[in-house]
Amino acid sequence: MKTALILGATGQVGQSLLAQALASLKISRVVAPTRRPLPTHTKLDNPVVDFEALPADARWWKADFVCCALGTTLRQAKSRAGFYRVDHDYVLAAAQCAREAGTPVFGLVSSLGASPTSRVFYLRVKGETERDLGALNFPSLTLIRPALLIGGPRSQNRPLESFGLFLGKHLSSLLPRRYHAVSTQSVARSLMGACLEPETGIRIIESELIRD
Repeated sequence: MKTALILGATGQVGQSLLAQALASLKISRVVAPTRRPLPTHTKLDNPVVDFEALPADARWWKADFVCCALGTTLRQAKSRAGFYRVDHDYVLAAAQCAREAGTPVFGLVSSLGASPTSRVFYLRVKGETERDLGALNFPSLTLIRPALLIGGPRSQNRPLESFGLFLGKHLSSLLPRRYHAVSTQSVARSLMGACLEPETGIRIIESELIRD
């Protein structure tokens, strides 16, 4: 029986990760640090934290694996600096705490096209986060790179994303599988499975390998 640490448990993929971890017979304890309290559950440890000042010495950083879906949007962050702070700095700070506590396995929800050399700001940040996580030398690191996400709650309307999902739905037969929209549940299931059965080194799961 394993202990799972879920980062970003209030987001789209994070909520699916949390639900799947709580339901899993392979997991006896789930730690989900959040800014606001979550509904209680017998398996859930929900420390309320400030991601600007994470408690590096907290014992709950020690887990069998981390699934990280921590992130924001440019609209929510209100600036590129704010976006970078969440999607890169918060992720790296949490990963560093987990690594120093001895957690051996880390899984990250990244993005299709992530690259530290991308001209697209969003993809460049995701790529830099992947690169810097690799430098922490987790024995097992999984990077999952979904295309557009479908399913799961959205806290606000995103017209461009909605338009992209509309095109993906109606033109899916013309698009390579890599560019098909994938469900939040499928992303969570793929990442959770990879962390429950980790491989040594860095494993990248591209969007076309995410199965419903």
